[in-house]
Amino acid sequence: MTRRILVLFPDEWDRAVARDGRYRDRYEFFFEGFDLFSFPDNARLFWFDALAFVDRIVAGYSGGRIDGVVTSDEQFGPFLASLIAKRLGLPHTPVEAILTIQHKYYARQAFERIAPEANARFGLIRRDYAGPEDVPLPYPFYVKPVKAAYSVLARRVDSFEDFRKHTHFGWFERAIIERLVRPFDQVMKAHSDMTEEPFSMIAEEILPGRQVTANGYARNGRVTMLGTVDSIMYPGTDHFQRFQYPSALPASLLERIDDVAVRLLEGLGFSQGVFNIEMRVDPASGSVRVIEINPRAAGQFYDLFERVDGFCLFDVLLDLECGLEPVVRHREGRDSHAASFVLRDFSGEGLSRWPSAREIEELQSRNPDVHVMVYRKRGADLAREMKWLGSYRYGIFNLGATSLEALFRRFQKLCGDVTFHPRSHREPCVETLLAQAASGDD
Repeated sequence: MTRRILVLFPDEWDRAVARDGRYRDRYEFFFEGFDLFSFPDNARLFWFDALAFVDRIVAGYSGGRIDGVVTSDEQFGPFLASLIAKRLGLPHTPVEAILTIQHKYYARQAFERIAPEANARFGLIRRDYAGPEDVPLPYPFYVKPVKAAYSVLARRVDSFEDFRKHTHFGWFERAIIERLVRPFDQVMKAHSDMTEEPFSMIAEEILPGRQVTANGYARNGRVTMLGTVDSIMYPGTDHFQRFQYPSALPASLLERIDDVAVRLLEGLGFSQGVFNIEMRVDPASGSVRVIEINPRAAGQFYDLFERVDGFCLFDVLLDLECGLEPVVRHREGRDSHAASFVLRDFSGEGLSRWPSAREIEELQSRNPDVHVMVYRKRGADLAREMKWLGSYRYGIFNLGATSLEALFRRFQKLCGDVTFHPRSHREPCVETLLAQAASGDD
């Protein structure tokens, strides 16, 4: 039996895994939506109407044409997948739960109700704020959009001047931000009782400890945890350097992470699908604090679990959205360690030269078991990414190995194979990476 799967707002990870030969005779994939990070596809953002999109998709795929609706998209995917799956009579989490999770202010209020010991101090900053008196927390704190994605405009601010500079946008930036948020606003007004607009910002306490990403799924309201990934930053920054699995944290802390995650997801009513939850864990005190919940699969993690545990996170997603119980394993993969390494430029200079598609394909062919992603940006796109994210993510390598040292040596060799690094790039040092992993320091 071939199952028909609707993939909403597919990104490079979704399209890559869907091309895998293992799915050829088992699934037929249909792709709808656009890539927010790929021009000219993302120009569709300016006339996108979320409610009309739902109507069009439901009309086009009704009558039993689809067996499941999946998404790994962070911006629009979760709440639109919920609406579409409901109208097609397919498994889904109620849209009210998705909206609560994705509206950072309402999410924080829910965390306070369900697991107050895991919450951070927070406060709302409306977009028409006038002066320092409208800032609800003492400096420093993190500020981020109430509805955003992929760390866009999330940044530490140390003074009101920092905050004002960070939230000052030109007309084109304001237009993009408003169009990014408008679909959520449309659905929120049509399908919930929420009144706080999603165009505001939220101030959050800076949480201590190591950052991790706990992954799990819910089926029929029951939450199952799959594993925790260490989210390791470039030293001295809050920019991800790599996502490393399995976590190096002790079992007692991993159990505490799972307990908090289960309580939160069940308390929020997340009843069907894959999720991940970002947390800060303080090994000294044992405290577990929540940064945010993502009610979707992380495409960047699809193969990390397969390399170590022997199951692909994408398979879990497919099974759940088709109403099936996923088959998961533990430590049955070919590797003992896996990581998703992120190549970043902090200078804003961009790539030293523009690599061709053929060159990128050849880099991948020389490393067939590595998932290679390269993001070519320049000009206004590069400048906007530097402002909104604070760095330019130009490449990702997903790979595995039998030991941490072997993993880092493979990464070092791969970096040496890249000939278009920004001029500011420094080759990774295996000894430094090992020391960092041992200490847990970013």
